Amino acid sequence: MLKLFFGPGSCALASHLALEEAGAAYEAVRLSLRDGEQRKPEYLAINPKGRVPALVTDRGVLTENPAILLYIAQTHPQADLAPLDDPSALARMQAFNSYLCATVHVAHAHGARWADEASSIADMKRKVPETMAACFDLIEREMLAGPWVMGQRFSTADPYLYTLSRWLKGDGVEVARFPKVAEHMRLMEARPATAKVLPLHQ
Repeated sequence: MLKLFFGPGSCALASHLALEEAGAAYEAVRLSLRDGEQRKPEYLAINPKGRVPALVTDRGVLTENPAILLYIAQTHPQADLAPLDDPSALARMQAFNSYLCATVHVAHAHGARWADEASSIADMKRKVPETMAACFDLIEREMLAGPWVMGQRFSTADPYLYTLSRWLKGDGVEVARFPKVAEHMRLMEARPATAKVLPLHQ
C-alpha cells in the first residue's frame, strides 16, 4: 500500500487529492510542520529533504509533486488523470505542473523562507502579493483552458492548481481578480475527493 506523508496547509494537498481521485489504496500520515516533525530523524530517514509530500511506494520513496502526480496517473490509468496516450498533451500538463512547482510555489515561499535578516524577510514579504498576482495573471490569461487546466479533461494539474490557489488569500491576493481560477476552485470544491481530503489539511 502507498503511504503519503503530508502536512496541513502544504502543497502535499495536491498529491493527496490525486490519490483520492485515482481511487488508490493508500495511507495518509499527517506531520505537524509547525512542530518541525518534517525535520526529525525518523522522517529525514524517509525524505532527507525534510519536506512534504513524500510518497512511499514498493519501489522506493518519491518526492516533489510533479513526480508524484505523474506516478499516480501512470499507476492508476483507469482513473484517466493524465493524457498518457498523447505525448504532446502530457508534456503540456507537465509544463504546467512544473511552473506551479518551480515558479508559483517559490513566489509564495518568499514570504517565509530564504533569509535570516528581518529587513530582508520584510522586503520579500512585501513582494509576495505582486509576484503571486503576476503568476496567477499568467495562469488566468494563458494556461488555464477552462473549466479544467487541460480544457474539458480533468487531470493531475487540477488538484495542484487548486492547492496553490488556496494560498492566494493568505498572500494578500483576491481570487476574484481571476474569474477562471475562482471558477476552477469552485468546481474543485464540489468534487467528492476534495470534500473527503480537505478537512485533514486544516
